[in-house]
Amino acid sequence: MAKALVAYFSASGVTKKVAERLATAIGADPFEIVPEQIYTDADLNWQDKNSRSSVEMNDRSARPAIASKVENMAQYDVIFIGFPIWWYREPSIVDTFAEAYDFGGKTIIPFATSGGSGMGGSGMNIGALAKDAHVIEGKRFAAGVSEDELKKWASTWI
Repeated sequence: MAKALVAYFSASGVTKKVAERLATAIGADPFEIVPEQIYTDADLNWQDKNSRSSVEMNDRSARPAIASKVENMAQYDVIFIGFPIWWYREPSIVDTFAEAYDFGGKTIIPFATSGGSGMGGSGMNIGALAKDAHVIEGKRFAAGVSEDELKKWASTWI
């Protein structure tokens, strides 16, 4: 059985709840991707083109710093990466995470939360950044997804 990590970024707590359900369902280790500079409500105001999140999402090279690192990434075979959908893709801090480790020979499965937006190009973006990883097309989940549904979805890779 593959050793799995559920790494996730959550700005409002929705993705965190889904990620925790997933980690519990499959017996994976959880890791929260916490920004060095926490996002405020003003930072997350997508209607303000000058808000921090808007500026980052308009600059594909933006790489917000992460407060901590995964200890011993080498021990994991499968990494689920969770995030909210921002502007039809993964937040820039997820790009920071994807570039921070050697994912050679590992399987990465993105998952996202959103009220309605799909995954967009998130899987391809993460695949381009996580060198030598096998990136599976991800899936978007509603906030209330059940542990059983998550386990059934994830069981393909663990």
